[in-house]
Amino acid sequence: MEKRTKSKFLRVKCNDCEHEQIVFDHAATRVKCDVCGSTLVEPAGGRAEIRGKIIEVFT
Repeated sequence: MEKRTKSKFLRVKCNDCEHEQIVFDHAATRVKCDVCGSTLVEPAGGRAEIRGKIIEVFT
């Protein structure tokens, strides 16, 4: 039996500059936009709070 995780990688678009980058949905640290420095992901003790727009989910 294959073991699957519930965590995924996401392509997220920054709300401020519209730059897209790939982030982890269970991030343990704050993730900032590579271009403008705006916060994209905020840790929340498990599944992280995504502050940008989710464009794509990688399974």
